[in-house]
Amino acid sequence: MKLSSLICQDCSKAAVLFNSKKRILEFISELAHDKLPYLPQQDILNALMSREKLGSTGIGRGIAIPHGRMSGAEEPLALVLVSETPINFDAIDNRPVDIFVALIVPDGDNQQHLKTLATIADKLNNKDFCKQLRSAKSDAELYQVIVNQS
Repeated sequence: MKLSSLICQDCSKAAVLFNSKKRILEFISELAHDKLPYLPQQDILNALMSREKLGSTGIGRGIAIPHGRMSGAEEPLALVLVSETPINFDAIDNRPVDIFVALIVPDGDNQQHLKTLATIADKLNNKDFCKQLRSAKSDAELYQVIVNQS
């Protein structure tokens, strides 16, 4: 599975500026609602927040993969955001996070969900890819990095 198959250009945001975990998750839910308008924004936020309550999705090295399962979601959606300033996200290594790859998936499709998470985590293990994500100066440049690497 290619990361670019899950992410559209307007779901790639470079140099976003937020100062809290809650605010970045609110922004992610706004973007996801724009792409999936049949899902209420508050429900998307609730799904993301519920998952964070189980344990932080901050996987270390300045990376987080916030995700939520949604009944009513018809297909997986991924969003990539790079924060201008790293945010405290309760990551497993206690480092702040600046790369966020958010995922909204249909409820009940556990196998696809796990496969998608594994694909994203695998891509984010590539230090050069992460460096390119962090150095993107515009949304279009960030999207091009994703397309070129996946």
